[in-house]
Amino acid sequence: MKILLVEDEQKIADFISAGLGAKSVNVSHCIDGNQGYEFACKHTYDAIILDIMLPGRDRLDLLRSLRRAGVNTPVILLTARNELGDRVQGLEMGADDYLAKPFYVEELNARIHALVRRHEGTPQHVLEVGSLRLDCINRRIDCQGKTAELTSREFSLLEHLMRSPNQVLTRGQLLEHVWGYDFDPCTNVVDVSIKRIRSKIASLAGASKMVGAIESVRGTGYRMNTR
Repeated sequence: MKILLVEDEQKIADFISAGLGAKSVNVSHCIDGNQGYEFACKHTYDAIILDIMLPGRDRLDLLRSLRRAGVNTPVILLTARNELGDRVQGLEMGADDYLAKPFYVEELNARIHALVRRHEGTPQHVLEVGSLRLDCINRRIDCQGKTAELTSREFSLLEHLMRSPNQVLTRGQLLEHVWGYDFDPCTNVVDVSIKRIRSKIASLAGASKMVGAIESVRGTGYRMNTR
């Protein structure tokens, strides 16, 4: 697999390149938006990892330019946790996924492979795991033709799980990503939110078996199970 990484911070670029390289992913690295645009237009990649804060082009200008030039390569945005507006704008402009810093390279690798698998034929703002679909623009879930609204926390939690299918995410990781700061490790806020999401999914799926079920991993956390 060939990946284009557009990242101006060398430490982050080295971290990503080494981590993905260990998983047999070939990473080409560019340091700014202008160089990234040139590489993306001249070469073929399976996916592009794009830092949303880059020198050479204004924020999302590179993504906009690539889509206007007909480059449809899947794009993952690297963002800071508080850049919600840029994440939504990026999805609307044609980004396929985003990952907030800091992150684990294992999660990035899982996101890349899931993104490449689902790229053809699926709307860019829709995540699909089993029979469950998540609309990232309208923030609602769909199953078997029925829909349900999600609260902001429920949406962020379910989205995080669906963007890393079959990967176990610890309660600590989910707390950090969704709530944005460290909670008491004994808190049950993740479990309570998962219970509410499961209830909404069950109300849509009825008595039928859900392929994309949220699976509890004893003593660890949860994963979105596609098997």
